[in-house]
Amino acid sequence: MTEVSVTKDAAPATDDLVVLGGVNKHFGALHVLQDIDLTITRGEVVVVIGPSGSGKSTLCRTINRLETIDSGSITVDGKPLPQEGRELARLRADVGMVFQSFNLFAHKTVLQNVMLGQVKVRKTDKKAAEDRSRQLLDRVGVGVQADKYPAQLSGGQQQRVAIARALAMDPKVMLFDEPTSALDPEMINEVLEVMQQLARDGMTMIVVTHEMGFARSAANRVVFMADGRIVEEATPEQFFSNPRSDRAKDFLSKILHH
Repeated sequence: MTEVSVTKDAAPATDDLVVLGGVNKHFGALHVLQDIDLTITRGEVVVVIGPSGSGKSTLCRTINRLETIDSGSITVDGKPLPQEGRELARLRADVGMVFQSFNLFAHKTVLQNVMLGQVKVRKTDKKAAEDRSRQLLDRVGVGVQADKYPAQLSGGQQQRVAIARALAMDPKVMLFDEPTSALDPEMINEVLEVMQQLARDGMTMIVVTHEMGFARSAANRVVFMADGRIVEEATPEQFFSNPRSDRAKDFLSKILHH
């Protein structure tokens, strides 16, 4: 028996951090994810792009189980996604998520927002959580806003607080679901810069975005989705200079000429 448990414990040591195998998802009659196979390795930045309604956000949301799947499997660090309860809370701490809308608690200060998960889920003591939160707020460039409430901040600042809040849990992987699409144009870059820095620091990231500049400069791999399928995946250089599928060529011609 002992030998079995040793190999079992050793399993997550692989470099494959997030693995989706044969994942299918329906919303009623709509088949939003069709036989998705995708492996994200440790330290990799994968940018998921594609037309609206292609399944990008749903893909992102299945990885921390905000959406359940109909068939297939998803593992994070060698473990299948838990169903519910405490294990699910722990998974969500390991898989940081930054949404289109910032989802900050309006009645708590910026500092309290970033501390909350550390204290409640990670059971960090308050002083340590506060120190870590202040460090992270400095790191994303909003340290001076720590005692303000979210409504007193710009959208770009709120989104940077949301990134700090996710980072505070020390996640193994960060999911970004169109993190800049609700922002005014002049605020987009301040959020992308923080994400660029995270990428340089080696954070494993899955980013659903319309920002092609970010995809070109920060991604190790571009995953192009259309109609619920992964149509192609390639390095940014390959994808943007020489997409293989007609679907991707069509998509790029529409967005790169505007």
